[in-house]
Amino acid sequence: MLVFLARLSRLVRPLLTGWALPLTIALFVFLSSWLAMWLVEPADNPITMPQNYPWYFVVTAATVGYGDMYPASAAGHVVGAYVIIGGIVALTMLFTHLVETISAAKGQRMRGLADIEIQGHIVLIGYAEGRTERLISELIAEPHVQLVLCAWDNVHEHPMPDCDRVYFVRGDLTDDAVLARAGVARAATVLVDGRDDNESLALAVAVAHASRPSGQRGAAENRAHLIVALRDMNRASQFHYVSTRIQCVQWHVPNLLVEEAHDPGISQVYTELMTSGGSGNTYSLRLSRDYKGFGDVQTDLGRRFSATALGVRRGGDLVVSPPWDEPVAAGTTVYYVAKDRLDPRQL
Repeated sequence: MLVFLARLSRLVRPLLTGWALPLTIALFVFLSSWLAMWLVEPADNPITMPQNYPWYFVVTAATVGYGDMYPASAAGHVVGAYVIIGGIVALTMLFTHLVETISAAKGQRMRGLADIEIQGHIVLIGYAEGRTERLISELIAEPHVQLVLCAWDNVHEHPMPDCDRVYFVRGDLTDDAVLARAGVARAATVLVDGRDDNESLALAVAVAHASRPSGQRGAAENRAHLIVALRDMNRASQFHYVSTRIQCVQWHVPNLLVEEAHDPGISQVYTELMTSGGSGNTYSLRLSRDYKGFGDVQTDLGRRFSATALGVRRGGDLVVSPPWDEPVAAGTTVYYVAKDRLDPRQL
């Protein structure tokens, strides 16, 4: 019987792939041993009953052998030995295929070929050795953040395999299938960090299309917050042709990219504050009198001049947003946001 089993395995192996071969062998050993046991065992032995034999087969094939049921005849002992050997063969093949399946799945993830089944995550498109690792470490500083790194085919394996909240996808980054594997349509934020501005523009077009909610066409708004790291900010208008929701951020300021990813629109606030003649500019002044607390400075500036105090400097120490009850003495420099510069004498 065992010789026949070995020959049968060689014959059917080319026809059966994956789980089919070990399952077929296990089923054949089960049915053939049951039939043989029924033929050789006495009629009063309950081992061959339908409610009993599957249990006997499992514990015997696994070499556990509880001893609650066993064959009584010599021929039954031979069938039991066949169950042990055949079961070991079948279970070995099953566990071997299981290990191979797990290893293949892990290998696909490491090579960036697996589908990423998460949502509400950050997708970072583009890879530059060193820069990207630093950017990712800042992006995932908050413990709930999950991130998918998308790289071109020249990055063969996951560059950060030890980060369990960082997934990896590689391929043609303008291909809808690759962006779908990264879950762009389910992402909360997509950050494009191309090798140059022309590449970033092509990637932005692909991402804007891939992140569009199903059923929408034309100039429909993208669902994800789209950020592009741009070297020449004068080209920002070109990206707005792609989508009005694309926020262009200076490539040379990675910290601002991280803040924009977590708090959409904050880069616009910074840009407005740093733009002369904007709706709010940042100024400083030296106080000519004492205040009981920083909150009193905030209240005075806010009520009288519609200004907002940001922080104070005492000597060489700068404190941004100090506690409201912290005293502020005369001579302290206050930094504030206002439409126009205030005259210290007004305070």
